[in-house]
Amino acid sequence: MPNKKNASLEKKLYDHIAFIYGQDRAAAIHQRLLNQLNQFNALFPRQSQPSRNNRVTERDSVLITYGDMIQHNGTRPLQTLGEFLQNYLAELISTVHILPFFPYSSDDGFSVIDYRQVNPELGDWEDIASLGEHFRLMFDAVVNHISAQSMEFQGYLKGDPAFETFFLSLKPDTDLSSVFRPRTTPVLTPFQTARGEEYIWTTFNDDQIDLNYASPDVLLEVIDVLLFYIAHGAELIRLDAITFIWKEIGTTCASLPRTHRLVQLMRTVLDLVAPHVIIITETNVPHKENISYFGNGADEAQMVYNFSLPPLILHTFHTGNATSLSQWADSLTLPSDRVTFFNFLASHDGIGLTPARGILSEAAINAIAERVEALGGYVSYKNNPDGGQAAYELNINYLDALCVPGPVEPIAWIARRFLAAQAIMLALRGVPGIYFHSLFGSRGWRDGAQQSGRPRTINRRKPFLRQIETELADSNSLRQIVFRGYAHLLRQRTAHPAFHPNAEQQIVFCHAAVFAMWRRSPERKSAVLCLHNVSAETHELHILLQVETQTLRDMLTGAVFLARDGLLNLSLQPYEVRWLVAENA
Repeated sequence: MPNKKNASLEKKLYDHIAFIYGQDRAAAIHQRLLNQLNQFNALFPRQSQPSRNNRVTERDSVLITYGDMIQHNGTRPLQTLGEFLQNYLAELISTVHILPFFPYSSDDGFSVIDYRQVNPELGDWEDIASLGEHFRLMFDAVVNHISAQSMEFQGYLKGDPAFETFFLSLKPDTDLSSVFRPRTTPVLTPFQTARGEEYIWTTFNDDQIDLNYASPDVLLEVIDVLLFYIAHGAELIRLDAITFIWKEIGTTCASLPRTHRLVQLMRTVLDLVAPHVIIITETNVPHKENISYFGNGADEAQMVYNFSLPPLILHTFHTGNATSLSQWADSLTLPSDRVTFFNFLASHDGIGLTPARGILSEAAINAIAERVEALGGYVSYKNNPDGGQAAYELNINYLDALCVPGPVEPIAWIARRFLAAQAIMLALRGVPGIYFHSLFGSRGWRDGAQQSGRPRTINRRKPFLRQIETELADSNSLRQIVFRGYAHLLRQRTAHPAFHPNAEQQIVFCHAAVFAMWRRSPERKSAVLCLHNVSAETHELHILLQVETQTLRDMLTGAVFLARDGLLNLSLQPYEVRWLVAENA
């Protein structure tokens, strides 16, 4: 790595290491890391080629799925998934986020036993490579914690010196009352080791053992894992639960300065050897803290999960009022054109409520939780520093969460409301992340949650191939109606540069029940006025246009609307979506 740019990046690496571990240890750690990177560069020189200017465009969207989301007897799940996605999504989705596909012991993959193996129940690395021939790949780096059954933790318990610094052991009476975490269980879990009973840090549960980043050996091992993923085709890497990776007693142990420096260090590593790879941080925290992972716009994550969006959309459709959503969206800024939001509404996890705090009142948040419970969902809680508890996560299928408690609604009405919510997510500045069950119109699996005893299972059902294809072929089924409507939205979105992740976004306050905004193409040659009725009522709109053209065409229906003297008058039916194109904007 002899050029000036690389020399500058190597100096950045040294500075990060010195900040995290101190000047006295920095030189030795720095050299070990450079040796790793040189070895990787020698094996995979193509990875160090300069990144393209537009790593993501309006044509990019990400499907979030488990490797065994589609079941078919006699076929490896990853092979079944790949064939299904090619048949249905080849022209719709650019990227597939395969949720952790490694051997695991719990949490549907997020308690990883071996970071470098494909779970043999799913397939092998050839199946991953085959999927990568048709889609860009996004991998999970579940590097805050590791399975209690992993070689590393079992070695620690047995006293293997290779792993003696990998985990954090504390006295059981250590005051950890300031620690922020999304659980009500104790932070420390007792384990029997070769040295006697020890209390080990477990942010989430006793099968997910936190790694100790105060040990440089842990950092270097994790860097090796990231490089291994890149060598196997990962172009996007999701840093799972990265909020919690650095611990300092007496603090919240969340989003600490060294946490950010660790992410910046990982970014610098990738800038050196794989500049085409995108880091996405998964930080389910309040909005201001969440977007801090953009850093200065050039030194940390290229994308952050837009965690405030799912609860805000629920509030918007529950109340039929877009005011809070519009005001929040109007405040969104990006520190540079090199970063953007990862917008999503549903995922394998639940719907986090913490990111809505400070945007919605506590009464509004509680109202969301109460409605979700009335719709058959679950509410999880976390401990507060004052000893109380607060609603933390909603576990429910997102389509179900948008429904109205009471008599069963017509399928067409349910789909219309759901697609209006998804259209907002697709229209917002950023890259959309679409959960499999949202794209294919699934309902919640309450029986599964009750059988497993895990509320998150409600949104993790894995249907059989024949069942889902039969329903997709039925024009009257919810699956077919949702998928057909969603596919249409995606086709239109990918066709217009105004939906580029960095295209200008301007919120329009035209009616309390309508979420409206302009998206303007980066070259400012055209714009789209996006209108979304979030209520069950028809509303008349009168919008003063900010473009010269007087003719607007709806991308979704082809309908043409004429403005007079710059004023556009139209009506929006219940849950109707209009994406109106204005050329030469």
